[in-house]
Amino acid sequence: MEERKYLPRIIDEKITSFLETFGAVCIEGPKWCGKTWTSSHHANSEIFIGDPSGNFQNRQLAELSPDLILEGAAPRLIDEWQEVPPLWDAVRYKVDQTKEKGQFILTGSATPNHKGILHSGAGRIARLHMRPMSLYESGDSSGKISLGDLCNGKMTPVMTGEVRLKTLISLIIRGGWPGSIGLTEKQAALIPAEYLSAVIDDDVYRMDGIKRNTAKMRLLLRSLARNESTTVTNRTLKNDIKEIDDEDIDVETVKEYLDIFKRLFIIDDQPPFSSGIRSSVRVKQAVKRHLADPSLACALLKVTPDSLLRDLETLGFLFEALCERDLKIYADAFNASLYHYQDYQGREIDAVIKLADGNWAAFEIKLGANQIDAAAENLRSIKSAIENDPKGKPPAVLCVLCGMTNAAYQRPDGVYVVPITALKN
Repeated sequence: MEERKYLPRIIDEKITSFLETFGAVCIEGPKWCGKTWTSSHHANSEIFIGDPSGNFQNRQLAELSPDLILEGAAPRLIDEWQEVPPLWDAVRYKVDQTKEKGQFILTGSATPNHKGILHSGAGRIARLHMRPMSLYESGDSSGKISLGDLCNGKMTPVMTGEVRLKTLISLIIRGGWPGSIGLTEKQAALIPAEYLSAVIDDDVYRMDGIKRNTAKMRLLLRSLARNESTTVTNRTLKNDIKEIDDEDIDVETVKEYLDIFKRLFIIDDQPPFSSGIRSSVRVKQAVKRHLADPSLACALLKVTPDSLLRDLETLGFLFEALCERDLKIYADAFNASLYHYQDYQGREIDAVIKLADGNWAAFEIKLGANQIDAAAENLRSIKSAIENDPKGKPPAVLCVLCGMTNAAYQRPDGVYVVPITALKN
């Protein structure tokens, strides 16, 4: 890999810090999100376990003698280590022996089913979750507004420029795959579709050698795409498949397949938020469904720019997915976490960012500027309700994250408005 061609990633700083702190770092995430490219950038030697050269010679060598795979200048990259799970213990043992920092970088696009019987690696091997590129990383956000500063109530108003609806649609369909950068819109749309085929037809079996019904897996993925950015239950997913696809799948199979998708990093659900609100309000505990990238939902639903223009409701959910993908990436950079809020009184907050100090920021996500007033009113209403509860801890910051607004500013009522195309970590 040529250094001049490397596109910097937000996770780079964390990788450097972790290599200085731990003996090894394991970078996990979906295929094709850039793990190998980024890891190579930080490594001084490398070996690719999934390389088919010489009839998968590297994999055979790893199976016969894992210790030989570890030989090389540190940090040594071991790509797709899960192809030979004993490598995990080999790395852990080597780190224990030498006590040196930054010896290995492991990458993995699947979590082995039998990893639980291996040593956890706690204290020796640190894990990082890498996602597809955010808009800032792909050069589609100006980065004029820092999410970290915003969550601490610091933001300087700035004009950010007009954003066309067709541009946002193109970014959603293209997704955050590094391989899509520079391609035409039609070419880029092929990548998530091919990604899904590669994972379902190959990786699902290679993960543990068990043959599964890939047709039903695709049905479940399509149902997840139809329910992107919602809090549907497993039973609702089952019923959705039966109603729309005229196929049946039992709830236990849905649960099993969702676990497989999670282990393959195809899904990236948004957990419910409650720990930061010590109030008497009953908070729902349903996850918000997300595929790893909104482009996957587009590929599964076979949408086009024209069809999304005719279906603004679906476009709204996909735009929310785009924003929440980026919020996860940005928040992780300053050790914050992304949640959503939903209570039994019907009140909802699209995105909640909980900071390391326990404070939190509330975000509503809206595609059009004409929705800002209603979104701001919803945020202020929920904040007021929490303030009136003796045990409540209200959000420190309220913000509407918008698609089509030409400025980042703070409204007279204290609510911030920020375009997603101006945000960074």
